[in-house]
Amino acid sequence: MRSRPPEAKSCPEEAPGVAMHRLFVAIRPPEPIRDLLLDAMDDSADFRWQDEDQLHLTLRFVGEVERPLADDLAAELGRIRAQPFELRIAGTGRFEQRGSGALWAGVEPRAPVAALAAKVERTCLTVGLEPERRAFHPHITLARWKGRRGHEVVRFLERTRGLASAPFEVTEFILFESRLSRHGAHYEEVARYPISGSQ
Repeated sequence: MRSRPPEAKSCPEEAPGVAMHRLFVAIRPPEPIRDLLLDAMDDSADFRWQDEDQLHLTLRFVGEVERPLADDLAAELGRIRAQPFELRIAGTGRFEQRGSGALWAGVEPRAPVAALAAKVERTCLTVGLEPERRAFHPHITLARWKGRRGHEVVRFLERTRGLASAPFEVTEFILFESRLSRHGAHYEEVARYPISGSQ
């Protein structure tokens, strides 16, 4: 196994056979921002709301990979150099597919977080992952739904259209492993990567 950043944890030992690790790279907003987002949620049973520990801004969804590739990615992410930057929450929106969708909070400005996501993408390509075909749209998912929820979605968006926060500094990003269960997804940190301020 290759060397890893000092704060990286080794991926869990595997049972016999090929175990897969479902990974993504994300920014975790600070506690005051998470509190703001939680306050924007309501008790509507029409949506499956995110828990506090699920709130994040995805830089790159990796998907299921085997242990050697997971280790390579964890090591290579430590080579990324970027400047710390500020973001702020700015409004809400929705993604919709046939029969399902998601509510999200937007962030501004887009340029610095998109630049960091591009560096993460290049790192993913370096270790042999397939390129991400979807356009990068920085957001923090608040809830998901299935079925017809048109009126409920519109009401939420009207109520939260002015959602905003003070700027918060981004000084690190995190490699997460997503573990799925009948209770939903649980996210476990694999490694934290400080943004050093040097290019």
